[in-house]
Amino acid sequence: MTRTTLDLTGLKCPLPALKTRKALKPLQPGDQLEVHCTDPLSVIDIPNLIRETGDKVEITERNDARIVFLVEKGDAP
Repeated sequence: MTRTTLDLTGLKCPLPALKTRKALKPLQPGDQLEVHCTDPLSVIDIPNLIRETGDKVEITERNDARIVFLVEKGDAP
């Protein structure tokens, strides 16, 4: 299992969700992607994206400065 960090600070919708989707593609099941965002809409967009892909997501940090998601790649093709 590996953990990759994706820094998307400063990017606005829809870029955080699009770049998260692209970063998830090469990961193996069980790998983790830590996504750092500043766009407030990412709290809606990224969880919706992860529901579509069948992976798991949790918000590990949320404050005025940033939002951090931890996404675990699932077994879905």
